[in-house]
Amino acid sequence: MDITIAYQRALQQYPHKYIALYHALRESILNGSLQPGTRLPSTRELAASYGISRGSAAGAYDLLLAEGYTESAVGRGTYVARQLISLPAVQDDTTKKHDEHHAAYVLSADLISETRTLSRWGERLLELERRQAAESAAVDHPVSLPATEETRLAPTISFAPREILLEGRSLTDWRSAMTGAARDLQQPVGSHEQQEEAGGDLQLREAICSHLGRTRGIAAQPEQIVLCSGSMEAIVLLCQLLINEGEPVILEDPCYTGIYRAITACGGQVCPAPLDRQGIIPQEWESRLLFVTPGRQFPTGVVLPLSRRQQLLRWAHRRNAWVIEDDYDSEFRWEGRPIEPLKALDRADSVIYVGSFSKSMFSSLRLGYAIMPPGLAQALMAAKRLYDPLPSSRLEQRALARFIMRGDYMRHLRRMTRLYKVRHTTFREQMELRLKGVFSWMPVGSGLHVYGVWQHDQDSYEEFRRIAAACGVSWRDAADYRLTEGTPAGCFSFAHLEEEEIIEGIRRLQHAWNTQQSTKFH
Repeated sequence: MDITIAYQRALQQYPHKYIALYHALRESILNGSLQPGTRLPSTRELAASYGISRGSAAGAYDLLLAEGYTESAVGRGTYVARQLISLPAVQDDTTKKHDEHHAAYVLSADLISETRTLSRWGERLLELERRQAAESAAVDHPVSLPATEETRLAPTISFAPREILLEGRSLTDWRSAMTGAARDLQQPVGSHEQQEEAGGDLQLREAICSHLGRTRGIAAQPEQIVLCSGSMEAIVLLCQLLINEGEPVILEDPCYTGIYRAITACGGQVCPAPLDRQGIIPQEWESRLLFVTPGRQFPTGVVLPLSRRQQLLRWAHRRNAWVIEDDYDSEFRWEGRPIEPLKALDRADSVIYVGSFSKSMFSSLRLGYAIMPPGLAQALMAAKRLYDPLPSSRLEQRALARFIMRGDYMRHLRRMTRLYKVRHTTFREQMELRLKGVFSWMPVGSGLHVYGVWQHDQDSYEEFRRIAAACGVSWRDAADYRLTEGTPAGCFSFAHLEEEEIIEGIRRLQHAWNTQQSTKFH
């Protein structure tokens, strides 16, 4: 028996000698190098052969015996287990002869891959993951530029979305709510609340109803609300409930790509709906499902006017279709009064309203919800119960209920709205001062990012992105959100940056633009 190569290889991965020996012997058993029934050396012989202690040799044998790879009897020694199926190794001439002789013990890996397949949903999901990874790997590397004294050691300033954190009074109030929630949950739970557990904490659903009634004009009952681990869980569950294989689904173009992946994984056929500077353009679509972001279109940020909202509702009524309204960050509004959501205008129970606290509170608070028409609420509740028989994040759910009911949530929103307004104003003023005419900005009166349409050609946009990256500044390319070809544009998030960082980032953008222009004329 010679497992020296396998042992040396295992030593590089496992520092303890008995563990390395165990893996080397296990590998030799599984690939058929050690045949079933083969008598293994004594611990004394094994220790002498590999320069280890008898204790290490005995430890390796104990692990093999415990996991069924070997058999042992007092006075007879240790043998490779006879009832064992081995897997094929990479074959040379020697192992080919061995495998032919022991074919009864070899299970073909090719046979496994041919007979054990994923569902269509699983295959589509993996294909989407592979495609996304390939697109990420294809991103251009930044060009090399001479570093100036100002930028040589400066960290990158990113206008791409980043984690939102609680600070100051908001953080203090949240900690108090968490403490109170912990006390609440130590009390016995009533039978009625146990029956409703799949939908989430009853107090939080009641708090959401009260908050949306006051601020958004949505009249809903707690039994219509299903709490989820973020809005994307709600969207995926709704896709699984509402989409049949091959059915057309209307989706804004550009859009949040997570929704595109959910539709595609469920077998839906995505039909891109074009936008203008007022949002989605209503049409007589041949579909029974529409995803839309009317409060603040993602990613352009435009607000859908009332006339178009009414057109969408009339279309849904004529087609007996569902409209899923994703209201992801319209809580932060500093200009004008928000137009009522589709859900508030809906009189035919056609609209499913999806919201989230991950942006209005903090990113790691994975709590979202769906307000369902009465006829669909039980279906989503059943789907949620299938995945989570008991609600997740129960402590956070109860804490958020307290946070809302005590008025802390509204005070937090007012504080953050003032802060984000200042940061948005700083961003726009600096862009106007330093890069006037480079981007055309979509009108924005709320939210956490702005959308700028590039005012030059595609090649110059790609060059500008590369030079900017070399200058230490980046943003999210709007092409990441498109379903079809379109005008180059960028999404610039500002909520996570201090004013000084915003100013410095735009100063670097100005330097990149000047560098690009000077290069063009040489």
